[in-house]
Amino acid sequence: MLVVGVLVTVLVVPRTGPGCLRVCSDAQVPPAPGAVAARLAIDADPAVRVLARRDLLGEPAPDGDVLLSPIVRGLLAGLEDTRVPARPYAKWTGAHWRLVSLVELGIPAGYEPAVRAAETVLDCWAAPDRLAGVLVVDGLRRMHASQEGNAVAVACRLGMAADERVARLVEHLVGGQWPDGGWNCDRRPAAHRSSVHETLPALWGLSEYATATGDARSRRAATAAAEVLLARHVVFAAGTDRPLHRSVVDLHYPPYWHYDVLQALVVLDRAGCRDDPRTDRARRVVAGKQREDGGWRAVRPWWRRPGSAGLVEAVDWGDVAHQMVTLNALRVTAPAAGRTPVRSRPSPAPPAGRPAR
Repeated sequence: MLVVGVLVTVLVVPRTGPGCLRVCSDAQVPPAPGAVAARLAIDADPAVRVLARRDLLGEPAPDGDVLLSPIVRGLLAGLEDTRVPARPYAKWTGAHWRLVSLVELGIPAGYEPAVRAAETVLDCWAAPDRLAGVLVVDGLRRMHASQEGNAVAVACRLGMAADERVARLVEHLVGGQWPDGGWNCDRRPAAHRSSVHETLPALWGLSEYATATGDARSRRAATAAAEVLLARHVVFAAGTDRPLHRSVVDLHYPPYWHYDVLQALVVLDRAGCRDDPRTDRARRVVAGKQREDGGWRAVRPWWRRPGSAGLVEAVDWGDVAHQMVTLNALRVTAPAAGRTPVRSRPSPAPPAGRPAR
């Protein structure tokens, strides 16, 4: 439940180079978290309203109200299209991506159209020939672990944790975990460290499965995966205040397979790492992006509106992207509202090349 109080923020704004950070000395104090949560619970998309009432305000909210959301209806509508099950990973219109978004929006467990779509996704990812075809380079399995991780998490949220295909995917994830605790799909022999992009969804799936089933092996694997991210203080290069990449300190929605500070904190909190002090700096990064009106905004979307060229979404997220970012930001920062914020030091520019792995 949300701790109601005034959240004193440190505004984080661009400095002189890409991704550089500095502290604004005349930062404004936005509305109290409780007021922002109450506004979401009244004015936001119906699905966001349910989540705000339940997760932030501790109030009961009917699961069925989620189905009133135009975004939820749009995501569900496409699941009946035969082309969607045929290409579950199509970016960003495939059933794989739709289901992740639906679960994050609070689709009720057991909701039949979502369960039917999840069946097709599980059939795809748990196919024996696919699982047997993983490339091994220098003794390390080069896996797109985000595929299995998201599928397992979705299945668990939909009440399908006991499905044999889910257990098969969990076994595949655990068997492909690298010695450092994560996963990487990079085929280059020089790649010997886990990718945060692959590790975060795998962590989500394993932690959801451990919670749903009590499975000790998946819990141990999730703990090791969390350590990959915690060792980086979520988004920082080892021993520095330098972000892994400029994109990881931006807030995106939906994030898809891309790693960013907000989604990482959400998943780490779900995995039981809320009180780990190594998340504190990342929480300050998120808190520092709060606007004077109390909300947060999604930036640099990975998706394009339906009808556009490129990686088109199934729906136009519009303001709901900002609402979901605000919801998640309150989830990861509001419980710490009573803490005194630690001012960030100026940070050098993160690398401008390929995203950190």
